Order: sequence, then structure tokens, then C-alpha cells
Amino acid sequence: MAYLRYYGHAAFEVFVDGKKILIDPYLSNPQSPVKPSEVKDVDLILVTHDHGDHLGDTIEILKNNPKAKVAAIFELANHIAEKIGDPNRAIGGNMGGPMIIDGLKVALTPANHSSSIGVPTGVVIISSEGTLYHAGDTGIMAEMSLIGEIYRPDIVMLPIGGHFTMDPVEAAKAVELLKPKVAIPMHYGTFPVLYGKPEEFKKLVEEKGLKTEVVILKPGDKFEFSFKK
Repeated sequence: MAYLRYYGHAAFEVFVDGKKILIDPYLSNPQSPVKPSEVKDVDLILVTHDHGDHLGDTIEILKNNPKAKVAAIFELANHIAEKIGDPNRAIGGNMGGPMIIDGLKVALTPANHSSSIGVPTGVVIISSEGTLYHAGDTGIMAEMSLIGEIYRPDIVMLPIGGHFTMDPVEAAKAVELLKPKVAIPMHYGTFPVLYGKPEEFKKLVEEKGLKTEVVILKPGDKFEFSFKK
């Protein structure tokens, strides 16, 4: 059974098509129920941008999982390759058609944010068990309607904390543009400046009369799914 597990902030573990994938593995965040050293058997790490709360513990996890690869925007992938001393384990891509990584399709999408190495992105995972969109750090943007139209994500993971990203109001509008089956709030509650509340996000989505189910996960919670293609 495919699943995703929330590790707090914007960190997720996803299991699809027999592959264990980490997204923005900032596992040293104060909410995470696991330590970076405890994560094993990782196949792929996806990093949306280079900020410390998203690049997170990627280097340590790669060193502890020698078979794992990492995919990110081209410049950031090269930076990570230098840090681990192995260019063969870092896949650099850009916005456009999906990359095919060991049989799995992964697309990088725009994100309205900042970064120091390369540009910020979101990521779309396209599998036989469902399509997932992790928006990374972003404000609301019109491109989300295209992401929804082209990739038709079953599950979206959206930042709702505000200040640096969308707040609940903007995130609810993003759900309206993306039209997913399931929306999962993230990037809230980790630091005092992140004021957005998941309950407010859920209420706003419901008030719009959308068919999307809002699933609020606590750090460590697992959500199983199957959207067979």
C-alpha cells in the first residue's frame, strides 16, 4: 500500500511503486519524531530549494544511505554532489517535462519564493498509485491552475504558515486552483512566526464547497492511499 508519512514542517516520507522517497528532509526540526540517523533504506530524496529548513539533513541522510539518490534543481543538485563527493548520485533537473529516475517520473514546478542556489521549486511525483504535488515554499501563484490541469494531482501538500509562504487563505485558493482529491497542510507551527493554523485552512476549504478532503497530519502520522492510474 502506498503511503506518505509526515515528519513535521515540510518533511515527508513517501512510499510509491516500491520506492521510499524523502521530500525536504529537515528531520532535525523540533516536531520530527525521528532523527536523521534513524532513516534507512531510502531510494530517493527530493529537495525543493536550498534553505536550511528544506535542504535540511539531506547530506547526512545520503551518507547514511549509500544507495540513495537526490534530485533537485540543477545548481542545487551539483552543490549536493560536491558535498557528498559523488556526482552519480545527484540528478539535476529544471522546470519542464518530468525527469525519469529509476522508472519513477518526477517533475519540478515553479515556486514563488527565494533561494541562494538555483531557484525554488515544487515537486510532482507521478506513480502508478497516485500523483503527489509538494508545493515547497511558495506564495499563491496562477501557475497552480496549470499544475492542476496538466498533472491532476491526487494529493497536494501545501504550506499554510504565512510570513514566508502561503497562509490558510492563500492555501485554500491554491486548493481551488489545483482541484486535488486530498490536501495536506504543512509548514506551520514549527516556529512562532508561522501563524497559520491547519484547522482554519480546513474550514476555508470546506466553505468554498470544494470536493477536496483536507487531511491534517500530526508529525509521525501515516496516510495510506491508492489512486490507481
